[in-house]
Amino acid sequence: MEVSWEQSVTYSINAIYLLFSAYLVFVMQIGFAMICAGSVRAKNATNIMLTNVVDAVVGSISFYLFGFAFAYGNSNPFIGTNFFALAYIPYENYDYGFFLYQWAFAIAVAGITSGSIAERTQFTAYLVFSFFLTGFVYPVVAHWVWSSSGWLCPSSSDLFLGSGAIDFAGSGVVHLVGAIAGLWGSIMEGPRVGRFDAYGKPVPLRGHSATLVVLGTFLLWFGWFGFNPGSFDRILVAYPGTLGEGNWTSVGRTAVTTTLAGSSAGIITLFGRRLLIGHWDAMDVCNGLLGGFVAITSGCSVVEPWAAILCGFVAAWVLIGLNILALKMNYDDPLEAAQLHGGCGTWGLLFTGLFAKEEFVVQAYNSGVAVKRPYGLLLGGGWGLIGAQVVEILVIFAWVSATMGSMFYILHKLEILRIPLDDELAGLDISIHGGSAYAQEDNHPRSYQDYMRIQSNQS
Repeated sequence: MEVSWEQSVTYSINAIYLLFSAYLVFVMQIGFAMICAGSVRAKNATNIMLTNVVDAVVGSISFYLFGFAFAYGNSNPFIGTNFFALAYIPYENYDYGFFLYQWAFAIAVAGITSGSIAERTQFTAYLVFSFFLTGFVYPVVAHWVWSSSGWLCPSSSDLFLGSGAIDFAGSGVVHLVGAIAGLWGSIMEGPRVGRFDAYGKPVPLRGHSATLVVLGTFLLWFGWFGFNPGSFDRILVAYPGTLGEGNWTSVGRTAVTTTLAGSSAGIITLFGRRLLIGHWDAMDVCNGLLGGFVAITSGCSVVEPWAAILCGFVAAWVLIGLNILALKMNYDDPLEAAQLHGGCGTWGLLFTGLFAKEEFVVQAYNSGVAVKRPYGLLLGGGWGLIGAQVVEILVIFAWVSATMGSMFYILHKLEILRIPLDDELAGLDISIHGGSAYAQEDNHPRSYQDYMRIQSNQS
């Protein structure tokens, strides 16, 4: 079929928009790497940076070979069975740009999990879980919610509970999946040496660079403008019966709700933690900010800006509360990834079921064509949407627990999950990567004992 010049221009602009969004989401990998490096001790900086690289390169191959097919093959409601190794791509609505955008999402999931098990995991285990998570576990969930043939998809011809689950950019599909995987990995490994004393009381093991954490947070904020607004896929879609409105309008509003939710959560965390610990903590504020972003990711396209502020407000307290609970349970997560991405992701899904606006739901999922469908419960939209959101939370927890929980258990039994005690105490950079991440002069003291030894040699 011959394509008109106007259609060619539209296709080109939409393709450029999606590719640019993919590049922004990939920038988030840099943000993840910076936050991870700053949140661990200096003796493990090389290790955590390398795991972030591994998440990208291993995830690229696994998602290319299997993941994209499992996620977007159109064969059945549970899992896709075509498009392996991008066979038959381009195909209808799927092209190489779409693959690249979805790949950037897939490798982000593994990055979340890596943070939960940082500073004590064998490198081989990273290779195994990264391939399995991005190539199979995550794609199946993505198929349920984002593929047009998925059983939870809000764009399906047979809507679950008459609604489908609205998880626009992945509070559940991306963040909750990565968090549950990290939760099981951390449980199987146990806490880092020295994280809790003999009486079970927590001992601070602070990250070595607040500078890297803040830099990473801003990079993630920047990338989130591709993560959330970019999930429209196309920007040149006009809404019928409106004066100059289209996806470009919704894209702008989505960027605003993303910003407001993150900012609200950051402010509440700033003052909330000040009341609890007595000082202003940069790392806590950065995590609070990210918690707001995670929470709004589900409903960013379907809620009003005022609701986004409320979303961030609650997300901050969810994160603060879960961090307190984690310490009481002797649970150790160096980046608070399970609490942040899991707790705030869960709240984000529920928030969408409560506050999604009917007009925005129609715009996001029916291109503005007037249809009747469920929306936020507190706005009078009935129980259909909130019911679907709860089901998504439950099935994600069950699926990831069954798959990743089993995989981490097997790695544990094979004794290829946790690093040996001596290597952990020395630091993974020295024990398995050949040296420290930071070059230091031979005569530079690394401890008080080093300082005294140098002083005695000079005298």
